[in-house]
Amino acid sequence: MSDLIGAPPSTAADGSGERSHDPSRGRTGDGGGAAERITYREALRRAHRAALTDDPRVIVMGEDVADYGGTYAVTKGLYEEFGRERVRNTPLSESGFVGAGIGAALGGLRPIVEVMTVNFSLLAMDQIVNTAATLLHMSGGQLNVPIVIRMATGAGRQLAAQHSHSLEGWYAHVPGLRVVAPATVADARWMLPAALEDPDPVILFEHATLYGSSGDLAPDDGPVDLDRAAVRRRGEHVTLIAWAGTLGKAIAAAEELAGDGIEAEVIDLRTLRPLDDATLTASVATTGRAVVVDEGWRSVGLGAEVAARITEACFYHLDAPVARICAAEVPIPYPAHLEQAALPQVPDIVAAARATIGR
Repeated sequence: MSDLIGAPPSTAADGSGERSHDPSRGRTGDGGGAAERITYREALRRAHRAALTDDPRVIVMGEDVADYGGTYAVTKGLYEEFGRERVRNTPLSESGFVGAGIGAALGGLRPIVEVMTVNFSLLAMDQIVNTAATLLHMSGGQLNVPIVIRMATGAGRQLAAQHSHSLEGWYAHVPGLRVVAPATVADARWMLPAALEDPDPVILFEHATLYGSSGDLAPDDGPVDLDRAAVRRRGEHVTLIAWAGTLGKAIAAAEELAGDGIEAEVIDLRTLRPLDDATLTASVATTGRAVVVDEGWRSVGLGAEVAARITEACFYHLDAPVARICAAEVPIPYPAHLEQAALPQVPDIVAAARATIGR
C-alpha cells in the first residue's frame, strides 16, 4: 500500500538523477539490478529525459518548464541538458501555447505540452476539443495530431477552487482524445513513452498529491498498455474501482475491509478514455458488487459512466446496486478540514463496500 499512497505531498524539487542508454532495449533505460525507490515526480522526469534523448522530434513546452524546472519540478534539469530549443518556456497563455503545440505536432514534432493545472486548461478548451480532437476526422484521416498534454489534477493541497478540481471526466467525454491517469511510480515512468507513440492527442493527468509520493521502480518495468486497466489487488467479495489520487485510498480501504473478512478487488482504470470494459466486467461478474471512487463531482461524472457500463454489462451478476463515492457538490474549499470533508476518504469507501454486502 505504501507504494501507492507514498509520502506526504510535496512540491519541492528533488534531484534530476542520471540516465544511461541501454541499446538492447532501444530506448533510454533505468538501469538493472534491484528495484529502485523513487518519487512519482522523478519517474515523470525520467520519462521526459528518455523521450528527449531517444527522439529528436520530442520537445517540451509550457510555463516555466525551462529555467525554473516547472511548477511541480517535473522538468527540473532538462533545460540545462537539452537546451532551449528542446525545452521551451511559453507565455502565460494556455490557448496560445497549446495551439502552438498542436501546430508543432502537425509539422512533424512530438510535443509534450505542460499545462500547470487542469483548471487552467479550460482556457485552452477550444484548442484541445475543437482542434486537436477533431482534425483527424475533419481532414478525412489525413491529419494526425501526435501531442501529449500534461496537467496536474485533484485536490488535497489547500490551493482552493481554481487549482483543485478533478475535471478528467470533461476530457474523457470527447471522441478523438485518449485520456490517461498514472497512479503509481511505474505508470508515471512508462505511460509517457506509450502516449508519445500514439498518433493522436493524449491528455495525461497527474494527481498533484502524488508528486512527492514514493514507490518502487523495477528494472523489468516497461511500456504500459494504454488500453488496459490494472488489477492492483485481488478479491472476491466486492470490486473497488479507482484512478489517480483515489487509488491509494481504495487500497487502504481494501486492507481495512480485509480485517473484517471482506476481500476487495481493486482496479486502477489507468486509461479513462477509452475505458477497459473487459477488465471491469470480468471483475464485477466475479464479485457481484462494485464501488466507484471518483474525486470529481457525482452529477454527470466519470463515476456515473463507469457505474452505467457495469450495470449494462453485469446486470444479472450484480447482488447490489453499484455504489459511487464522489466529491461533494461544491467548489473545493480552501480550509484543510473542509477540503478533506469534500473529498472521498477511506471511511467512505469502507462504508459503501460494507453496504453493498449488507453489513
